Amino acid sequence: MTTTDHMPLSGRKVLVTGASKGIGAAIARTVHRDGGAVAIHYNSDESAARALSDELGDRAWLVPGDLSQPGTARSLWQTATAALDGIDTLVNNAGAWIASPLDDEQGWDAGWAANMQLNLQAAADLCRCALLEFPARGGGSIINITSRSAHRGDDAEHLAYGAAKGGLLSLTKGIARGYGDRGVLAYAIAPGWVETGLSAGAVAEDVLAGLPLREVTPPEDVAELVAFLASGRSRHLTGSTLDITGADYVR
Repeated sequence: MTTTDHMPLSGRKVLVTGASKGIGAAIARTVHRDGGAVAIHYNSDESAARALSDELGDRAWLVPGDLSQPGTARSLWQTATAALDGIDTLVNNAGAWIASPLDDEQGWDAGWAANMQLNLQAAADLCRCALLEFPARGGGSIINITSRSAHRGDDAEHLAYGAAKGGLLSLTKGIARGYGDRGVLAYAIAPGWVETGLSAGAVAEDVLAGLPLREVTPPEDVAELVAFLASGRSRHLTGSTLDITGADYVR
């Protein structure tokens, strides 16, 4: 095997949002393992992010920012660009499953606003930053973590979440179609149930019994897929959505 085979992301400079725990932390570890430099974005859990940075050592930097607040994405991009001396791969992973209850007018309005900001607008703002810079750098990759909810919708209490993730999916397709001739590749990954610190113990036995593999998806499975896409080993997958649900949702 060549050195490139061992380190397929050698030289890559990757910003991973929501990387202090769960899927984001797994992505950061896998990118780093494969030779990439990684900017670990976090919001509230600085201790977890710092522990991850200490674990990875060289080629890992911390970049804080509250993406639930408008305008944060641009400053986050600038901070990460300075830390990495440029970015060539953006992984939009940060998000939250925020309720938008129909029978609570205030909660409905707040839920829609929060979902649109965190789960769509912040990611769109980071995509814009990437699109403004990647062509001049010779290209780059955008990998957006959506959800199976982007395809099928979500439950009655989370209509806004499904709509936001659907918007992110559509955005990814538009980027791939509109910027491919400028060297920008864009992919969407749509997980189902994923084992994270937030979901541990929260998946009911009857839900597990209904999953074809009888288990939720390990975050490492998502991370391996991200690393493959970031490597550029299948450029013509650009514009695709890759479902990773253990056959729980098949289309």
